[in-house]
Amino acid sequence: MDLSQYSSIQSQVDNIKENMFSDVDPYSFISPSAYDTAWLAMIPNPHQPSQPMFENCLDWVLNNQKEEGFWGECGAHGMPTIECLPATLACIVALKKWNVGTIFINKGIAFVRANTEKLIREMNHHCPRWFAIVFPSMVELAQTVGVHLVFFDGLSTVVSELFNKQQQILEKEKLADKYTNPPLLSYLEALPASYDIDQDDIIKHLSNDGSLFQSPSATARAFMVTGNKKCLAYLLSLVQRCDNGVPPTYPIDEELIKLCMVNQLLRLGFAEHFVQEIEEVLAQVYRNYKNQESWGKPSVEQLFKDSLAFWLLRMHGYDVSSDSFCWFLHHEDIRDQIQINHEYFSSAMLNVYRATDLTFSGEYDLQDARSFSKKLLEKTTSVATREQTHIEHELRLPWLARLDHLEHRRWIEDHDANVLWMGKASSHRLSCPHNSELVGLAMHNFLFRQSIYKYELEELKRWSKDMGLSDIGFGREKTTYCYFAVAASSTLPYDSEIRMIVAKSAIVITVADDFFDMEGSLIELKGLTNAVQRWDAKGLRGHGKIIFDALDNLVSELASKYLQKEGRDITKSLQDIWYETFDSWHTESKWIKTGYVPSMNEYLETGMISIATHTMVLPASCFLKPSLPNSKIKPVHYENITKLLMVIARLLNDIQSYQKEKDEGKMNFVLLYLKDNPEADIEEAIACSREILDKKKKDLLQHVLIDGYSDLPKPCKNLHLSCMKVFQMFFNSANRYDSNTEMLEDIKKGIYIPLEVGTSKPLKPLALYSGEKKTYQTVKYQINQPSKNFKGRSFGVARVSLPALRYHGHGKTFMLPKVRLSFA
Repeated sequence: MDLSQYSSIQSQVDNIKENMFSDVDPYSFISPSAYDTAWLAMIPNPHQPSQPMFENCLDWVLNNQKEEGFWGECGAHGMPTIECLPATLACIVALKKWNVGTIFINKGIAFVRANTEKLIREMNHHCPRWFAIVFPSMVELAQTVGVHLVFFDGLSTVVSELFNKQQQILEKEKLADKYTNPPLLSYLEALPASYDIDQDDIIKHLSNDGSLFQSPSATARAFMVTGNKKCLAYLLSLVQRCDNGVPPTYPIDEELIKLCMVNQLLRLGFAEHFVQEIEEVLAQVYRNYKNQESWGKPSVEQLFKDSLAFWLLRMHGYDVSSDSFCWFLHHEDIRDQIQINHEYFSSAMLNVYRATDLTFSGEYDLQDARSFSKKLLEKTTSVATREQTHIEHELRLPWLARLDHLEHRRWIEDHDANVLWMGKASSHRLSCPHNSELVGLAMHNFLFRQSIYKYELEELKRWSKDMGLSDIGFGREKTTYCYFAVAASSTLPYDSEIRMIVAKSAIVITVADDFFDMEGSLIELKGLTNAVQRWDAKGLRGHGKIIFDALDNLVSELASKYLQKEGRDITKSLQDIWYETFDSWHTESKWIKTGYVPSMNEYLETGMISIATHTMVLPASCFLKPSLPNSKIKPVHYENITKLLMVIARLLNDIQSYQKEKDEGKMNFVLLYLKDNPEADIEEAIACSREILDKKKKDLLQHVLIDGYSDLPKPCKNLHLSCMKVFQMFFNSANRYDSNTEMLEDIKKGIYIPLEVGTSKPLKPLALYSGEKKTYQTVKYQINQPSKNFKGRSFGVARVSLPALRYHGHGKTFMLPKVRLSFA
């Protein structure tokens, strides 16, 4: 272990604990929305119309342009997102409004000109509804303040299509349709000036807090239009609470922010450094859950939060009911909303689907939630969305088949790893300073692990070679496979000792199993089995002697270490568990060589031992803290959780290996089912095996996650879960363990290849806007029959000022800009 690297990581951890977990305002974790802040910056002071009402918002715009010229949300690695286009235009308009920041305006215009095509094309021909509503309106608004945008060649067609799509949305949707989320009225600031909106419609949809759908930008526009005092009170409260840029939504559920932070720590792969902080958050969430008499108002945010809370709480051993988030299944109107707006609900549905990974036997509502969410996620993948790769990954590879170390790498490298949840027109993202700290720690921590894994793997290879196992001359040489699976399936603090014990055991098991399967005669196999029973190599030679000596070396090493640490001798217990395993291999070999066909029960009783998961997990568990009691590794005293693991591993192997084992004349659970049920076909046999397997996996999950089902120490239960995940990974859709190439790419990514972070294509260089007049390509927008809500509009417009404050006898009213655009 490189102590300097570890010391550096610990220093980063301490800094993060101080900066992020020491009485810190939860709102500081959310990146301010440049788009919403710009809209507040546009509001004139009622008493001094030539001055902004919220100078701090204007100052934020002046001080928060990125070096590349844009405003708005960056991805996890600092690259701009599609959300930055409307945000940048809104900030340009705000600065133009108050005639400040000319250099920033020019840089912003240059960025939009240079990068609009790149960012729009990154949407892969799929335009989100929010972007189709907001972007064209920001282009129009920019035109009104004299910002001339030029879209060349193919991009002009794309922009034209966006304007057409906006019109189709405005014609089709009602202002406040309960089945459309978010409703059209929540985009009030982006609705064209000629779109007929009655002030009464705005006022009657204000929330009790004075906001329009908790949207700062829409409420800012509502105040400019109506002068409503409740809107003003909301905006004043917002700016007082968030004085350094406003979030995309206000107010925000602070508990949701904390849950998202815990989720980030877990997914970035260094949660073991924040055990106390995570436990404090989850304990408070659980207390609130237990005291909650009714669930919150049904919404995307509520469903997102409830499903995330369920997953985090259940993963950490809390007893939570599926009712905590499956409430949406019992409300037909909510299900209809989700189905109609499946793209908008995709992040919530993804959380629901993940939550159902932790289904226990008999939880039928979770099964219904999984079917419902899976159907909608599959529908969402038919169109290109930002979450498409995440959704496809979740649907393609079950959670139980994923190795933690590789999942951490995937999340660290993900451009959108800083997305917490989706808002109206931009994501709620982790703020840049906090994100930089977390990603920096995640990268350092991952590379530190890689360095440890490389060192340990070389040590293991030397041991395997010294024992004569790696070049024994037959069967599968799986030293690297064994170590990688053990290391990648669990996170530190399973230290080197645990990894090496399990990996060495797996190597001995692989070589010995192959000797019994393909190399040894019955006489040699009986001799080796008897030698293990009496633990004496007398009479052994050749391959049998090599295997026994390696086994003896391993058992002696473990027994000696345990005696030194705990003061008790476990040599006999270790020898007994290994003899039981060798005896099961001998039994299966006799079946094959004599042609004996066991019953399904007889086969499974032997097969769950011969798969040897317990032989790896139980001895290693003796070295965990707290350690496994000595009595639990004796064959007659296996816990139910251990028996479940043994059966699961056997069934996983048999479902993927039945054809290979049929060709080799070996026994297999699937093949025995066909023998006992001659009318069945192979599909039915596999389905029956999977049904048994699925129930066993759910039962094991319950034993691991919930107290009371097993009295094994928690670390030992987690090691059982890691072992099950390894076997699920090896046998999820094929027999990867027997392949010489299937695992190579994963091994390279896990141990050797450095992280690939921030590898997006560079931004186009800025050509600063000088303000001189140029000749531009004319862009024509061909639109079908105009809506009744539209009036004639001209794309080339004279400069029009933003709404000025008007006083009327009954109060203050702001007039919408009269921008008319005609589409030839």
